[in-house]
Amino acid sequence: MTIRVLLADDQALLRSAFRVLVDSEPDMEVVGEASDGAEAVRLAREQRADVVLMDIRMPGTDGLAATRMIGADPALAQVRVVILTTFEVDDYVVQSLRAGASGFLGKGSEPDELLNAIRVAAGGEALLSPAATKGLIARFLAQEGTADADRDPVRAERLDTLTGREREVLVQVAAGHSNDEIAERLEVSPLTVKTHVNRAMAKLGARDRAQLVVIAYESGLVRPRVE
Repeated sequence: MTIRVLLADDQALLRSAFRVLVDSEPDMEVVGEASDGAEAVRLAREQRADVVLMDIRMPGTDGLAATRMIGADPALAQVRVVILTTFEVDDYVVQSLRAGASGFLGKGSEPDELLNAIRVAAGGEALLSPAATKGLIARFLAQEGTADADRDPVRAERLDTLTGREREVLVQVAAGHSNDEIAERLEVSPLTVKTHVNRAMAKLGARDRAQLVVIAYESGLVRPRVE
């Protein structure tokens, strides 16, 4: 199956470089280019994109707004957004994860990292390692006034739908552990852990593992530590 990739960046030269890279791979193709967020949302729908490489800062409708629009549209439920940013740690990135992005990647990443990110996102997995995602979110939520103000009571209530084991697995996911590590800690099989993770995602309305980490912090299940 060919992964259909949409490029959204206001820099034409950068889009051209990404196009050459993506189109050189036998399992993926660029199906469109957008110079702003509104165009990215339109093309994602028209071209049936699987993955959108989304620049976060664009004129007009920026990448954050576009990610929210994609995440809120049931017709685009299959679309995975990979945020491209010049900054490795950026408050906008966390907001994008909350809006439904699968993760983020620095623009200075190696070509192999970018291609791997596309494949991982297309497969429905978290783009980043859970530890990297957790570290970013913890830093953001630990900022003054954020840790308590941003608690989401609705998501906290939805935690009640989880079984005890699912909550336990969610805590481990938010702590940055892989399925294999969680399986070892809980003395169960990796397949069992994956099942619990998938059920937690379904119950909490999370698109992927990165979203689970966000929910764990926003609901107050896991508290960020200020270092």
